[in-house]
Amino acid sequence: MKLFPIFTDLKGRQVLVVGGGAVAERKIRSLLAAGADVLAGAPEFTPGLLELAREGQQLALRQEAFRPEWLGEAWLVVAATDDLELNRDIARLAGQARLFINVVDDPELSSFQVPSIVDRSPLTIAISSSGAAPVLARRLRERIESLVDPALGDLAALARRKRSRIRQARPQLRPRRDFYDWLLDGPVLDALRRNRADEAETLLDQALTIATPPPAGKVLLVGAGPGDPGLLTLRGLRALNEADVILVDRLVSPAVLSLARRDAQVIDVGKARGGPHESTQARIHALMVSYARQGCCVVRLKGGDPMVFGRGGEELQHLKRHGIAYEVVPGITAALACGAYAGIPLTHRDHAQSLTLATAHCRTGAAKPPDLASGDGRTRVYYMGVERLPALGARLLAEGHAADLPCALVENGSRPGQRTLHATLGSVVEAARRHAIQSPALVIVGEVAALGMDLAWFGETLRPASSDTLRRLAVA
Repeated sequence: MKLFPIFTDLKGRQVLVVGGGAVAERKIRSLLAAGADVLAGAPEFTPGLLELAREGQQLALRQEAFRPEWLGEAWLVVAATDDLELNRDIARLAGQARLFINVVDDPELSSFQVPSIVDRSPLTIAISSSGAAPVLARRLRERIESLVDPALGDLAALARRKRSRIRQARPQLRPRRDFYDWLLDGPVLDALRRNRADEAETLLDQALTIATPPPAGKVLLVGAGPGDPGLLTLRGLRALNEADVILVDRLVSPAVLSLARRDAQVIDVGKARGGPHESTQARIHALMVSYARQGCCVVRLKGGDPMVFGRGGEELQHLKRHGIAYEVVPGITAALACGAYAGIPLTHRDHAQSLTLATAHCRTGAAKPPDLASGDGRTRVYYMGVERLPALGARLLAEGHAADLPCALVENGSRPGQRTLHATLGSVVEAARRHAIQSPALVIVGEVAALGMDLAWFGETLRPASSDTLRRLAVA
């Protein structure tokens, strides 16, 4: 191990920064955030540093060339000039004064290095490559940022305030460790995620009054997005790594599921075409409640967004009736993803000033879907519309829409097999049959659909053999 990791308390201690450019400004801002008193010296300073000094920050500026006596009150030194000889002299003088120094971008002259930082104060994670590969350290920081829940900082602060009480209530090491595990996995962290600090503190205090906190199960309704794992939200990724049990839908891509915790129990609850959806949904309800009551963290993983045609509301109502704690993690819904990946702007100042999302499937016995076809300047997106495309097309034509109104079918949106079929309202049914478009696919109806022929950037684009309207709109 070339470097010894250390975290320094700089509050009220002077740090000398030699340099006044953009790099020096970045270092100074970090030092001020850590509570340091900063003395910065350079012939010139960035406007940002001048503004910081005017704001009354703990920053003193010496607008002149470096002077050795500046080292006198310093605890640490940072050399951030573009003069290699000057940096070398500062490093030599700092070494003689037994001061730790960081020379920016020169690890050989540095006695300490500034790591890449993940800040969840008071929780701090630092990554260093010992100067060998700074880009690698930054890349790792980006990945860790996505995995570390922002609420963990609040949890660490709460645990710090309650440390004495926790030690008194759990004087033995093993029970104390178990309690901290419960803090990390239980309802206290959930309350902090929901910005309910008072509730979190009450839950912690209550847990300290009993010998062992009871297992607290919960259900997280997580939107997996349209299929591209890169579109999974950071909170969704963390949820997959917290899960004890994952109830997964048919439309969730294997690439997204591969990001889940390796030892989680994965249960396929997908609804097959033509299958008994209501009985399957009843099974999902029963599984969520059963596993949550066993103290498990249950992730109900749904394609797209759980609250957009995903029956998320029904599942929340069931959990509420049975007293199960829950959280909703939104996902990127198919309309947004398919439009973006097909190069189709769902709204456009020239073509569409409103957007309607609808499903082509209705609950048995439910009322007829509302008329979504009236009005100009509107984009209509129909979920689960491929199987009912003939009826949908016929209805739109019967309601007065022109046969040359642009349409697009986006099959496997955002996935490696994405295909986008461009057609018109009058030709879309035959075109979909000819190209064998299959579910999952989304139907986009409106003038903006034609723009995808010019703006498409992902997957295969299937263009109509001829259509003056589509060509005209695509280049408008």
